[in-house]
Amino acid sequence: MGSLYQILMLILDVVWFVVIVHIILSWLINFQVLNMRQPLVAQLWDGLNRLLEPVYSRVRRILPATGGIDLAPLVVLIALYALRVVLRNNAAAFF
Repeated sequence: MGSLYQILMLILDVVWFVVIVHIILSWLINFQVLNMRQPLVAQLWDGLNRLLEPVYSRVRRILPATGGIDLAPLVVLIALYALRVVLRNNAAAFF
């Protein structure tokens, strides 16, 4: 059962990393450091959007309208951290 705990923590770490990469990539695109006309950037951006948009859209339905600020990635990161805390506090059930 300890391996199940480690697998769940690894999955949460990977999802955390993907969300952080998406946030940083969006900043770099918005500040025109990266150009969407570059094929690698466009493919990476499209892939991350396809991967994360189902999660973000569910969060956006719950959040109130905030104008031009998208708080969905922040809420997803907080939820991931909360899941990590819950798993860590209940780790004794896995061993």
